[in-house]
Amino acid sequence: MGNGPGSNQEAVRRNNLSRILGHVHRAGQISRSTLTACTGLNRSTVGTLVADLASRGLVEEVSPVGRGTPGRPSPLVQVPESSIVVLACDVEVDSLSCAVAGLGGRVLARRQVPRARGRLSPQETVADLVALANEVLSVETVRDLPLVGVGIAVVGLVRRDDGHVHLAPNLGWRDVPLGQMMSEALGLDVPVFVGNEADLGALAEHTRGAGAGVDDMLFISGEVGVGAGVIVAGQPLVGADGYAGEVGHMTVNPFGVECRCGSRGCWETEIGERALLREARRPDTGGRDAVAALLREAAAGSPTALAAMESVGTWLGVGLAGLINIFNPSRIVLGGLFARTYPYLAETVRLELDRRALFPARRLVDITSARLGDDSELMGAVELAFAPVLADPTIVPVRDPDRAADRGGAARAVVASDPAPA
Repeated sequence: MGNGPGSNQEAVRRNNLSRILGHVHRAGQISRSTLTACTGLNRSTVGTLVADLASRGLVEEVSPVGRGTPGRPSPLVQVPESSIVVLACDVEVDSLSCAVAGLGGRVLARRQVPRARGRLSPQETVADLVALANEVLSVETVRDLPLVGVGIAVVGLVRRDDGHVHLAPNLGWRDVPLGQMMSEALGLDVPVFVGNEADLGALAEHTRGAGAGVDDMLFISGEVGVGAGVIVAGQPLVGADGYAGEVGHMTVNPFGVECRCGSRGCWETEIGERALLREARRPDTGGRDAVAALLREAAAGSPTALAAMESVGTWLGVGLAGLINIFNPSRIVLGGLFARTYPYLAETVRLELDRRALFPARRLVDITSARLGDDSELMGAVELAFAPVLADPTIVPVRDPDRAADRGGAARAVVASDPAPA
């Protein structure tokens, strides 16, 4: 019974609703005629789908400013201010961030707090996150908006199915059921999703950042540790159980220093924050403040600071060359520490890539900094939390069935007057 014509039609409708909402979510505002052109659906179908989404409070239509062209201007479809929201959290070694965001990636409230690197236990982290989450959720402009999910980015090896953190060396965690702990501590009665922060950074940059429109890209980010998110043919590469992208723990120097993961010569031991400070003859526990001071010295021409940058740039180039040969990306997006230091590393990295990467793959790739800056991972947590609704908008109930029917008729009438898309 579940495979009859009716169920097939319903599956097609859900898929089309997902496509329409996805376009609006990525663009923020888009004309109905453009939706018709980019989905290949006819205008009346698009109008009906938009009306359905509007009845659920997911989109709204507004009249465009006249453009002086023949015919009625196509209505603009956008995310309403009172639409659904998600809670996003980012767990880093030295800071915690929480934000409330709406469809379209609009951040409505945000808080970030530094924390001492010794305050890292799972229980303390959950307590701190819940306090921060309650703070942003109580902001007057968001507290009455419908919350549909929670997304959490964490610097660790995460099983996507249940948010279990198997290993987070730089947090000192092993086998932490973070998803379950946060769900119970928040008590919000909405799904909680946990992902590796580099994977989520790649997701955000691919959705609305430096990788938008790029089908094959790598997102490389790090502070203390180093991680990668990989997009292949437009889709995230997550691996059999969600553990793909742990490039920080690929061995590049078998005779290098011991890594917190238990191995030796991992890539992050040669290019991470501690490596940079160590090369500059600084205590490797100085954190972001010490790195910021080193950047100022490099800008002033300090030979010691520039030599440290060159050493890290060499090893960054060695690792990137291998990844280019394996994945053949058209773009590499650098986030975190590497985005801040890249102006001083670029020439050394270029030389290493020219020396080590296979020419056909090397000539196709460009390297750029994350467009979302230090927010890439937090915005990736937003995308993770919205994923179920974007995949199936019908899980959001219709707010007013009577108004939905009226909107459907009105939408069809307007669409009938739309000029054909160019």
